[in-house]
Amino acid sequence: MPMSEHRYTIDHLRRDGSWQTGVRLAVDAGGMILADNQVPADDALPPTRLGRVLAGMPNLHSHAFQRAMAGMAERRGPGDDSFWTWRETMYGFASRLDPDSLKAVAAQVYVDMLKAGYTQVCEFHYLHQRPDGTPYPDPTAMSQALMAAACEAGIGLTLLPVLYLSGGFDRRPLSERQRRFGMAVDSFLALVESLRVQQGPMLRIGIALHSLRAVPEPALREVLGSPLAAQGPIHIHVAEQIGEVQDCLAVRNARPVQWLLDHAPVDARWCLVHATHMDSDEVRALAATGAVAGLCPTTEANLGDGVFALRDWLASGGRLGIGSDSQISVSPVEELRWLEYGQRLTARHRNVAARAPGASVGEVLWDAACAGGAQASAAGSGGVLPGQRADLLVLDEEAPILAACDDHDALDRFIFAGNVPLVRDVMVAGEWVVRDHRHRDEDRIATRFGKAMKALRAA
Repeated sequence: MPMSEHRYTIDHLRRDGSWQTGVRLAVDAGGMILADNQVPADDALPPTRLGRVLAGMPNLHSHAFQRAMAGMAERRGPGDDSFWTWRETMYGFASRLDPDSLKAVAAQVYVDMLKAGYTQVCEFHYLHQRPDGTPYPDPTAMSQALMAAACEAGIGLTLLPVLYLSGGFDRRPLSERQRRFGMAVDSFLALVESLRVQQGPMLRIGIALHSLRAVPEPALREVLGSPLAAQGPIHIHVAEQIGEVQDCLAVRNARPVQWLLDHAPVDARWCLVHATHMDSDEVRALAATGAVAGLCPTTEANLGDGVFALRDWLASGGRLGIGSDSQISVSPVEELRWLEYGQRLTARHRNVAARAPGASVGEVLWDAACAGGAQASAAGSGGVLPGQRADLLVLDEEAPILAACDDHDALDRFIFAGNVPLVRDVMVAGEWVVRDHRHRDEDRIATRFGKAMKALRAA
């Protein structure tokens, strides 16, 4: 066996919708999983034994910079607070960031993601310009900061540069606080093209349309008609708030998801982030496209957005993934827990996601989010499978919460039995980036983050 190749024997591996025991796994020098028939049956060097292993979870919606303001928008304003009032606080904070501080904040949140079990992140990135709206000498400066942070932390990155042109469905100009998000269509496409040349196993470049209110129809057609749109994933915020639905009806005489389906070639490459407020016809029509619903339950709850129609979505065969979005929580466990709990609170029933008798809620949600997240991030299949990047999590079976767990209850206990961190080790592309609950570069990245936060608060 070549010294650059690593072999493992896994006691319990979650793969193809079930638990498999005694699995032999080999990872090549490039961090890819070898086919089963390429794994030697025996060798002079014994394989490393791993206990209970899951595929790493993709995080399909992230605004990394918002980690620096998490918990700072929880004081009541003069009137009823909503997403729209929170957004003004966010704009004020976004105006203070430059490439160096963005890299410091992003590296820290990417470390947090890895420790929680995320191994790929879709970064929905719209901080393109200087705060006053003028470009940096290098138009990719803020994108490069995110790419450097992901490389430093060791997480896979799907970078999604965002087109953001107008302040509402009425095509009003961007406000002063939104100016750094703006970029003309030709400049936006040039940015995407310049970033695409840097793609590799750990980096994918897609396209993001901020929202229907921020991208007028002519610009939408121009971007989707570009050869660049024929490659990679396409993400968009849609139907997140009731106000957005009402404005779309008033201006375009259609609900947001309905309008998008009627005017864009939505298919399996698309991820519709939130899609909270859909009627039953929209649910069925969107599910039929094969697109992924990008759900961010902790952010949606924090912002008072509403509850996604999960039961109807699953009944329609819809695909889903999860994201940490505003970084108010950085935990796939908490996203999945609150995805299910939101349904229980509105339906007043238990085990909503598990549709068949005897089905496990934890297994249904974890498997679905892994597969949907991988699809939306264009990063493999979402499984520990031959030909895929070796991204995996090892659970801490010595933790009391998992004492004497077995295949029947392991994932349900992992997701629903408490808040103690239960991901012990994390591998990305064959490299151990987290061991015994600690990231390989945790202290240095945290120290730099602390310095950046002090400077941001003083600005």
